[in-house]
Amino acid sequence: MSASEEESQGPIIRDRRRIDPVTGQVRQTGQSASPGAGQSSGAGQGSRGPGQARPGRHAVSKPGSLRPEAAGAGPGDGKDGGKNADNGSNGGAKADRQAADLAVKLAERTADLQRVQAEYANYRKRVDRDRTAVREFALVGVLTELLPVLDDIGRARDHEELTGGFKAVADALESAVGKLGLSTFGKQGEAFDPNIHEALMHSYSADVTEPTCVQVLQPGYKVGERILRPARVAVAEPTDPAGARTTSDEAPASEDKHDDASGEADAADDHTPDNGD
Repeated sequence: MSASEEESQGPIIRDRRRIDPVTGQVRQTGQSASPGAGQSSGAGQGSRGPGQARPGRHAVSKPGSLRPEAAGAGPGDGKDGGKNADNGSNGGAKADRQAADLAVKLAERTADLQRVQAEYANYRKRVDRDRTAVREFALVGVLTELLPVLDDIGRARDHEELTGGFKAVADALESAVGKLGLSTFGKQGEAFDPNIHEALMHSYSADVTEPTCVQVLQPGYKVGERILRPARVAVAEPTDPAGARTTSDEAPASEDKHDDASGEADAADDHTPDNGD
């Protein structure tokens, strides 16, 4: 084609866009590259009137030149709108179901966490209690073995034999066991309590109004509220269970019985027949 022919036909426009700006449809591959496409476009431009816009890239930017699909006037617009509405409602229901499932899972995980936390708290309490019990058991075992030694120290002190270096050792030992919580109990004159006292001797006395510890034979030992050994004491009661006699009344009664027995023996001798008569 010569230059004069090209000038007579006008400029040739080759539109390589994939979407046709007029119909809004996808062009076939190679349609825009065919030579006839440019000619048809040129022919189309030649056949348009003065009031029509040229379908170029500037046509879309002009007012009133929107594509049919963009303006909502494309084919099948009503069907697509219904499908989009259905998809929106289905998406909302699906989102609600997912939110409900997440809430259920969150409640389950929270309950599991609370249960594990409660089990751990109980485990710590149990471990602390067992640790304290084991410590007290070991301490009681050691102090129980030292009680005879403490008894010997007490007897030596009563006989005034606790002197010199032995006294220093005894004082140090008593101080050490005192720091470990060992304490003594049991005093002369206090009321007898079978829970903490062990009666080794028993008597009656008019000087007491209730069962009383009149003598402490061995002191009692305890750690805290745990009794290691009860206090071994001699107990006196005001009267005997039969009624009524005290220890001060027992001696005259025995003497009266002796006198009665002697009188009966004398009377028997007086009534004995004399074989010589």
